[in-house]
Amino acid sequence: MSISANMIFVLISGAVSFAIVALFMPLLIKRLKSLHASNTERDIMESHVKKQGTPTMGGLLIYVAVVVASVPFAGRDPRIGAVLLLSGGFGLVGFFDDYLKVVRRQSDGLMPKQKFALQFVFTCIFAWYLIHVAGVSPAIKIPFTDGTSFSLGWFNFVILYFAVLGTVNGVNFTDGVDGLVSSVTIIVSAFFLIVARMHHSDAAVVCSAMIGALLGFLIYNHHPAKIFMGDTGSLFLGGFVAGIAYAYQMPIFIIFVGIIYLTEVVSVILQVASFKLRHGKRIFKMAPIHHHFELSGWSEKKVVAVFSLVTFLGCVVAWIGMMKFV
Repeated sequence: MSISANMIFVLISGAVSFAIVALFMPLLIKRLKSLHASNTERDIMESHVKKQGTPTMGGLLIYVAVVVASVPFAGRDPRIGAVLLLSGGFGLVGFFDDYLKVVRRQSDGLMPKQKFALQFVFTCIFAWYLIHVAGVSPAIKIPFTDGTSFSLGWFNFVILYFAVLGTVNGVNFTDGVDGLVSSVTIIVSAFFLIVARMHHSDAAVVCSAMIGALLGFLIYNHHPAKIFMGDTGSLFLGGFVAGIAYAYQMPIFIIFVGIIYLTEVVSVILQVASFKLRHGKRIFKMAPIHHHFELSGWSEKKVVAVFSLVTFLGCVVAWIGMMKFV
């Protein structure tokens, strides 16, 4: 198959995904409003009060669009199936959590033990599929080398589990400002689309599908948002980022391309640690850190613009770090 023909598949996948979200989101918004499946925040910022009542669970359509646009090409590259397994599995966890919280009105959603068990199961399935079906080595490539990689035997699975959970939680924490997690993840997806193309891999179609779905979602999620993606969407996105990175043995590169995800997680950890160890004293005005900047006077649009620029610069660093082995 020629490169130009493969590129057609990439464009088709992105276009189909975009069309599904852009065309059907109004129907989903209407349905969610009828179910009163609206956003509720416990520790709400004053500037976010007006967001109360905004429908959530919009990530469900992102989920459907990416799967529908990618599955027809899954037979061309087993890495597509691996990525869909992980992202789809975590998306299901997010859906169950959202459903219990916003539809069934169970404020806590899934219990921590239930989330842990489901996430562990889907991560194990992903690891098995990646190695035994997709044929991807568990060895991890080291940035800024000529392709040197390392493997720690069974401990690779421990690293994989924590890398997946860390990424998914980072994406989940980033979802707190209109258009933020979508904008950041579009840039990350574009980076991995380029990686896939440079490997002459058809897995580029799932990256294109993600970009298309998120662009369609931004039509309704840019400030002021008409709908939020909820955990259904953010966990799905997190699984995608972790899955596509592992598909090319590049989890370390998430540190660069996912610098915003990492910063969000670290800000929460530091805030909690400071509160407990320093007797109620906080480092940030509010965590995750995007709320700190909001409380410092930044508009939501500025937060999105700056965080997206930082993500782009992180992708440039990652690009430099992989140039010797791609």
